[in-house]
Amino acid sequence: VGGRETQRPDTPTMASLGMLASRKLWAGHGSMRLRFMSVMVDKGGLKIDSRLVKVVKEDIAPGTGIDPEHFWSAFGKIVLENAPRNKALLDKRDAMQLKIDEYHTPRKPIEMPEYKKFLTDIGYLVAEGAPFKVETANVDPEIASIAGPQLVCPVDNPRFILNAANARWGSMMDALYGTDAVSEEGGATRSKEYNPVRGQKVIDETHAYLDEFCPFAGVAYKHVTAFSVEGGRLLANGNVLLSTPSQFVGYNGSASNPSSVLLCQNGLHFELLFDRKSAVGKTHPAGLKDVSVESALSAIADCEDSVAAVDAEDKVNVYATWTGLMKGDLKAGMGGGKVRTMNPDKTWTKPDGGEISLPGRVVLLVRNVGLHVYTNAVTLQDGTEIPESMLDLAMTSLAAMHDFKATSQNNSRAGSAYIVRPKMHGPEEVAFVNDLFGKVEDMLGLKRYTLKMGIMDEERRMTVNLYEAMREARNRVVFINTGFLDRTGDEI
Repeated sequence: VGGRETQRPDTPTMASLGMLASRKLWAGHGSMRLRFMSVMVDKGGLKIDSRLVKVVKEDIAPGTGIDPEHFWSAFGKIVLENAPRNKALLDKRDAMQLKIDEYHTPRKPIEMPEYKKFLTDIGYLVAEGAPFKVETANVDPEIASIAGPQLVCPVDNPRFILNAANARWGSMMDALYGTDAVSEEGGATRSKEYNPVRGQKVIDETHAYLDEFCPFAGVAYKHVTAFSVEGGRLLANGNVLLSTPSQFVGYNGSASNPSSVLLCQNGLHFELLFDRKSAVGKTHPAGLKDVSVESALSAIADCEDSVAAVDAEDKVNVYATWTGLMKGDLKAGMGGGKVRTMNPDKTWTKPDGGEISLPGRVVLLVRNVGLHVYTNAVTLQDGTEIPESMLDLAMTSLAAMHDFKATSQNNSRAGSAYIVRPKMHGPEEVAFVNDLFGKVEDMLGLKRYTLKMGIMDEERRMTVNLYEAMREARNRVVFINTGFLDRTGDEI
């Protein structure tokens, strides 16, 4: 565990078949894989798998304004200029780790002042400079200011990633009914058939949540028999206002008998849905059939360790799926003629008239692989594999341009693309990746700092130098995410 995860070796073996299920097993010393014959095309001073050339030409580039030949030419220049720097940073990891191993070999007790001096002398610990401000601009509120869940989902399976993208809104009653959040005591068991005893418990629990988050001044939700809108205000039973009237932000249907009411607490929304003819609504005094809750706000579409994308065929699938997400037209067959698509935005009438619209989907980020992973989907002229992270960065950024050109249903309403970078070791590597982001922006004609960076804090050398690492990306960084499994392994 002490050493860095290195590039994949060139020696093929049948043993690789057992490793396809785990990205982690592909990234360590001695990892092996089968190699399949593919047609390589010369572009930009590189040899590129023809399947990548095809997906760029036919699926990703059209509609972005980027000529595929320009893309590959500029990408080749980036790789040829920066692949040596990538290798040098990995070599530095190895050199540091060797010195640390040698330090600990005698198993002498650690004297912290001496140990810190040693780590400083070898460049592992860097000095903290003067205070600074993170100045990242144009960040969507789902990432910058509203606290809410963030999902991680492999991007190689359209069904899975569509489910994550559509997790912005969820049924409170379904969540309560189908889980142990509501006990099964007193006959409230979960069963295939609707259990009215459990259903009433769910309604009672829903009332309790609404009384806590969006209370009326003087009446509990269980005693409300009608909702109405008068003078831009939400009323219960015709005359009772919300304790905080500004929590009412929209409705659908008629003002005297709305079909839904939109409430807001701490930037997150609750939609009360009414239908007196529905199975649940006909048992509720106000006809409440469900509460749709704004749930996951963002999701990381993962190209890294929740997928096993190890060759050109896999990478084409990953990039095509991400492109569909950025275009907003990704679909997946569900069997029986059903098709899963991306949810549309949701609209309501504002209390004082006009229209309010909220996203129907999460804000999507994409996680590239780390600096240590290399790919044979693109090679140098002599067959040397290139850093896969460079390919990921270029391809996912190109695909994100579809979102920038969309006039509705945008992923980022702030005009940014969010790229998560894993397994970086400290500020020097962050500075390198920050430079690469700038070069890709130039390649695609994007304004500086359009590409935002999420930093995974999952290596010990990153943790102890996090302040300076953030300084290097102070115009791009949008979050620090502790990858606890990787971080624990690194600690071991």
